[in-house]
Amino acid sequence: MLIRVRELELRKVEFEEDYQPGVIEFGSEFRQLGPLHTLGRAELVVEHRGRHQDVEDIRLVGTVEARLEFNCARCLDPVAHDVNRSFDLLFRPLGVDRRAEEVAISEAETEIGYYQGEGLLLEDALREQVLLATPVRALCREECRGLCPECGCNLNIEQCHCEQQVSDPRWDALSDIKKKLQS
Repeated sequence: MLIRVRELELRKVEFEEDYQPGVIEFGSEFRQLGPLHTLGRAELVVEHRGRHQDVEDIRLVGTVEARLEFNCARCLDPVAHDVNRSFDLLFRPLGVDRRAEEVAISEAETEIGYYQGEGLLLEDALREQVLLATPVRALCREECRGLCPECGCNLNIEQCHCEQQVSDPRWDALSDIKKKLQS
């Protein structure tokens, strides 16, 4: 859904959309289970920066709900994750904040996104919000034992019979220091 600046100049745009799996691309690590639902509004916020310079920002306010699946970081079993996130976002025209020299920005300015052309794709903003709501490293359960590094069997399901790997001799010097500190 393209949210056009020209339409926002006339009125606020209310939206309620359902996106089926595959419509919004989340990358190869995530799979969308069922529809992604969003509800909210878009409005134009005009920022006056001087006598003849107005900046037309787009403000998006709403919620997004989805169910994602990704692999456990230890055992690679599928892990389901529910996303239920509210957002209040501000998007500014690309290039309007460009300066000739490097300058420090405030914390509030780090929260501003940018749009290009005649408007903003709602799907791009939703993708960002869903990805921000997912854990960086997900586990199927806290006590997950992972995979055996030798044979690859899932240690949550079966016990492997691989020999314990001998430590790398390059770590021997640190092991000696650790033993000295403990005594």
